[in-house]
Amino acid sequence: MNQFSLKGKTALITGAVYGIGFAIAESLAEAGATIVFNDRSQEGLDRGLKAYREKDIQAHGYLCDVTDETAVENMIGQIKEEVGSIDILVNNAGIIKRIPMIEMSAADFRQVIDIDLNGPFIVSKAVIPQMIENGGGKIINICSMMSELGRETVSAYAAAKGGLKMLTRNIASEYGKYNIQCNGIGPGYIATPQTAPLREKQPDGSRHPFDQFIIAKTPAERWGTTADLQGPAVFLASPASDFVNGHILYVDGGILAYIGKQPE
Repeated sequence: MNQFSLKGKTALITGAVYGIGFAIAESLAEAGATIVFNDRSQEGLDRGLKAYREKDIQAHGYLCDVTDETAVENMIGQIKEEVGSIDILVNNAGIIKRIPMIEMSAADFRQVIDIDLNGPFIVSKAVIPQMIENGGGKIINICSMMSELGRETVSAYAAAKGGLKMLTRNIASEYGKYNIQCNGIGPGYIATPQTAPLREKQPDGSRHPFDQFIIAKTPAERWGTTADLQGPAVFLASPASDFVNGHILYVDGGILAYIGKQPE
């Protein structure tokens, strides 16, 4: 038996149009899972379907806002009818707003909390009954190093990801008896198109100051890649992790274990 096989499983990865979510979906598909994803805009949905086709992955896309409880319930019902019961849920959809706390409106704070914390609650709540009925399931919440650390300008994001860490542990506590494992992945700083400007060489050939900061704080002395998250995702989605529950797996190159380099 291949403990890492996902053959015959249906995996819903929220917001998996590009970046981390797409890479995780790609790895689950390679392990044998049928991929389902959502986006809150038709443009995003079309972009995602095109990206999956280019990778020869037959993905099923649904238009849905994860903060809309009724829409999520309808989507989950539609997926069950059209694709099959969801065996694996990856709560990936999220946003970040980099605004100093005293300059941030309560509306902006609420929006981040709504998508990054209420969204995983709403989608998990809709999927868990199917998992109970099917005798088990896997939920993977995409947490963050900000589930453990604070940093300037990310008060809402850190609050949401800290809450998501505890939601992960509570789902494990409440539904572990139904053979449901709920774990999290906490990515470190990942090289994506969105972070590319922070890694550009300066006119004098030196690293960008933020790039220098990350390299100095990371024992691996590099940024992570989306590929670094694929193995951990397959592990947490597969039978190999059947006795792993309520755990946050930080894929950060060692940042959280490291105090940083002494200044020269």
